[in-house]
Amino acid sequence: MFSDRILVINPNSSSQVTRAIDTALAAMRARTPFRIDVMDLPDAPPGVALQSDADEVAPLVQHAIRTNPAEAYAVACFSDPGVAGARENTPGASVRGIGESAILHALTRGDRFGIIALSEKSVFRQRRLVRGMGVGERYAGSLGIGTTAAGATDHALLDRMVDAAKRLVDQGADTILMGCAGMAHFQPHLEDICQRPVIEPTRAAVALLIGDLTLRP
Repeated sequence: MFSDRILVINPNSSSQVTRAIDTALAAMRARTPFRIDVMDLPDAPPGVALQSDADEVAPLVQHAIRTNPAEAYAVACFSDPGVAGARENTPGASVRGIGESAILHALTRGDRFGIIALSEKSVFRQRRLVRGMGVGERYAGSLGIGTTAAGATDHALLDRMVDAAKRLVDQGADTILMGCAGMAHFQPHLEDICQRPVIEPTRAAVALLIGDLTLRP
């Protein structure tokens, strides 16, 4: 039996990232009747840096969804690990990945989007996601900032975030996506400096889930 809640799953074991996600969603909780909870996966790696990490956490994500009842789920990693399988196995619930959700939101905010990635290795996964969604013509590129999911919560990275955002704008992006759930605290600074919409992916996914639940028959 589903409860009236949205469960956001941080698919790594970093409590630091989980706290950052929880803080980023605080304002949304005041604007929706749905309960929004956040959890992490203690048995997962501390971050999803490689495709092999994403492959490792996918079954953990699916297990978490099977064993934690909710009406809607957001998987808070830009690689969207486990999302496709969870949709097959949980047909009564809405399941969103933050990567797909952020890109869908970006398509409604501007003509071309660029993504700030954690690292160059993350860029390859983002390119695959864009190709898989068939939106390559709207993609201005991704740029890595040389950090990890936990490292992205450090305010000292603002200069790297700003540099990447400005370079993406130079490449033709009129909308900037943050490619990690731990980057949420940079959003207002980047929007102020770059004067472009900056999309925080976990909020984008939760906003879509709120819409899904609101439109239920």
